[in-house]
Amino acid sequence: MSPRDRSVVPAADFRSYYGRPVVRPPVWRHDIAAYLFTGGLAAGSAMLAAGGDATGRPALRRAGRLTALGALGASTYFLINDLGRPDRFHHMLRVAKPTSPMSMGTWILSAFGGAAGVAAAAEIGPAVLSPLGRAGQYGAAALAPALATYTAVLLADTATPSWNVAYPELPLVFAGSALASGAGVGLLAAPVREAGPARRMAVLGAALELYGAHRVETTKGLLSEPYTTGRAGRLLRAGRALTAAGVLGAVLGRRSRAVSAASGLSLLAASLATRFGIFEGGVASAKDPKYTVIPQKERLLAQRTTTVTPSRGGSSSPITG
Repeated sequence: MSPRDRSVVPAADFRSYYGRPVVRPPVWRHDIAAYLFTGGLAAGSAMLAAGGDATGRPALRRAGRLTALGALGASTYFLINDLGRPDRFHHMLRVAKPTSPMSMGTWILSAFGGAAGVAAAAEIGPAVLSPLGRAGQYGAAALAPALATYTAVLLADTATPSWNVAYPELPLVFAGSALASGAGVGLLAAPVREAGPARRMAVLGAALELYGAHRVETTKGLLSEPYTTGRAGRLLRAGRALTAAGVLGAVLGRRSRAVSAASGLSLLAASLATRFGIFEGGVASAKDPKYTVIPQKERLLAQRTTTVTPSRGGSSSPITG
């Protein structure tokens, strides 16, 4: 039989055993996606409160303090609801394990809650509590960066392919999203004459979020695909559009209370869409086995190619006699 008579073998199309996932998809429900959003909102609001207080803007301070506590309460609810039993949260406080993002996150959440609670109580309580409230406010602001980004480390520390590979960028996305959502609160709650710090927060947060998300969606090869297709792709595209609209409204709405408030709503919606999009992208990458096996094969092939490449000395092996 001549070579021309032989049928052409089609290119291999990877399939796992019975199409089952190679890594176990996250067991987290959408409570965790909501937890990601409210935790970032609490952190951004604490930063807003500190900025408002430092620059003599009481409307920003009040909105930031009260929103930080309210968002933290919602965040704690979503976390405990996903755990299934409230005592599991208490059990995590029995140890402090620096190598565990979940353990560190529990302590960050608890410490931030105490500080934010003191600040909020002082805001609605008698004036004699003002010094204590200011201490709590700045304590919460100091913990805010850790609160905003530890969840990104938590996701990247899993075996979920598209979360794990994005470990350098996810903290940028989450930090930017937190700042943008905090700015949204300020633009909604404060009169335009006090909203200057919120507008600056919006621009900075949007820049960090859009840069990080762009890299996640374009620099991870096959593992960027779950962030650009399906539900995750739709959510992240909506987040980008809402972020751009929110920043534009913040910049142009310096004299319009309605435009400023609309831009605040847009930034809050953008942060929500971004957090849910990142969550959905990771879940999708774990459910499809190709996102686990194909990148592993590519890395193995690259290692083998590097190993057998002849050195300048003429040896074909990294081990020489």
